[in-house]
Amino acid sequence: MAPDRIRLDLNDAEFQKDLFNLPKQQLLSVLGALRKLSQMSWDQLYRDPGFRWELIRTRVDPREKRLYSFRIGRGFRAVARRDDEWLKMVSLHPDHDSAYE
Repeated sequence: MAPDRIRLDLNDAEFQKDLFNLPKQQLLSVLGALRKLSQMSWDQLYRDPGFRWELIRTRVDPREKRLYSFRIGRGFRAVARRDDEWLKMVSLHPDHDSAYE
């Protein structure tokens, strides 16, 4: 694996609850996006116009780490944080605005 390659951490309980409750079509869309992410470098993610990676200025995680939002499926976004080479998934938001609350 290339040193700047994104490594995915899908172990957050809230993220898993959100993921397992998705309808089949949305689940397939998210899995496709996760597959694409796992093959990308961080620089590619930052520049990819489809994911639209952006800092959430109004939220941090419980350890005061910055949270980011990005498009992960049709009509909804994911919240995650970067921890070195790891992209730690936090939650999924079918309602775009709820990612920022």
